[in-house]
Amino acid sequence: MYQSPANIDALISQAEEEHLYFKLIEQVNKDFALANEPLDVPASILPFEFKNLVQEKIYKLIQHKFAEYLNLLYIIDVPEEQIKKLDGSDLVELSEQVTFLVMKREWQKVWFRNNY
Repeated sequence: MYQSPANIDALISQAEEEHLYFKLIEQVNKDFALANEPLDVPASILPFEFKNLVQEKIYKLIQHKFAEYLNLLYIIDVPEEQIKKLDGSDLVELSEQVTFLVMKREWQKVWFRNNY
């Protein structure tokens, strides 16, 4: 049964335990490419670097390409009500929170595809 992870570290641990970490990377690469914002995460990336790479990309999109950021959220299918609950006063913190929501949705896709 799918259990929503409490934070990004738990999410990555869960992906590694279920041997789906590389599938998660593939899904993130696929959806970012669909949004015309390719990330090209290498399969050999360490989990900490993976999280930072995604967060850095989201931070840059929020700051410089807001329409593309919104398009990315739409393509990934991040729930709008969750985004609206976030505090946007600190961009670094906001990008961290959005990264978790993005990764959580991507993990959900990978998990369900693998189990059903």
